[in-house]
Amino acid sequence: EMLFGKLPEFFKDEQELTALWSEPGTRAKLLEGLAEAGFGNDQLREMQRIMDAEKSDLYDVLAHVAYSMPPLTREARAGKARLEISGLFNEKQRAFLEFVLSHYVTVGVEELDTKKLTPLLKLRYRDSIPDAVKDLSLPKEISKVFSGFQKFLYSSDVA
Repeated sequence: EMLFGKLPEFFKDEQELTALWSEPGTRAKLLEGLAEAGFGNDQLREMQRIMDAEKSDLYDVLAHVAYSMPPLTREARAGKARLEISGLFNEKQRAFLEFVLSHYVTVGVEELDTKKLTPLLKLRYRDSIPDAVKDLSLPKEISKVFSGFQKFLYSSDVA
């Protein structure tokens, strides 16, 4: 109930929530602001549990509280993103993004934080960042791909 009253301080509508959440940097700032207001990770996870939405993204918790939107599972979001990215990235990038999506489905949105990029690359490429760069491109491009594909997880036509 307290969160419902506070959410308009953080985003004005569903489109702004989606825009904020789709970008790792602005998502982190939103989560930081929510934590400062008393709605940290533990509280959001508890709300997720109460909603019986443990397999959903925290975005869905916020969208449900703010706009009564039914929560989608991370698997459904990942499935939609897979379709969207299939023609936008090369084969090696898609393979890495598929790896990232599988971690997202299993663990949650924290796997999409930019701080997770290097650990995910090391995990995927057996601790070899040079192999990742050889496969995927320059680090700046890898970061762009990692951040850029996330908009497809939260696009409004996810079903």
